[in-house]
Amino acid sequence: MFSIPSQQRTAPKELIHLAKAQASEILTNIRGIDYIMLCSTDGFELASIYKKNPYNSTKLAAVSSSILAMVSAFLNEIQLTGCQSITFDAENGKAILTSIPAPHHPMVMVTLSNKDVLLGQLLYSLKQASAAIVDADQA
Repeated sequence: MFSIPSQQRTAPKELIHLAKAQASEILTNIRGIDYIMLCSTDGFELASIYKKNPYNSTKLAAVSSSILAMVSAFLNEIQLTGCQSITFDAENGKAILTSIPAPHHPMVMVTLSNKDVLLGQLLYSLKQASAAIVDADQA
């Protein structure tokens, strides 16, 4: 799922609006989420929503894209396919990179939370949001 096709650096406004609405629903319904950003697979911010924003979105989008490229290379080496998310678990919080393998406008959703977030609930919601965005991009 984490692949880096040569696509446009942005998506149609309608798709970004839908993706931002999906992210907003996650931010509203899951306690412990501080920040969600949607970015293109080539490292450009498309939209972000947050409760706390001490982050440089431009750098975060670029770094997320780089992590995506490294993980893609790693997965190829170990013959794994279909990676849907990457979770980083730190002492003071969690970061999750979620693949949105939309056929025309693939994206990455970057979610930052506190350490006490209900991870199962969050991962399920991220998967649902990704599927909704993919479906909208196919229409």
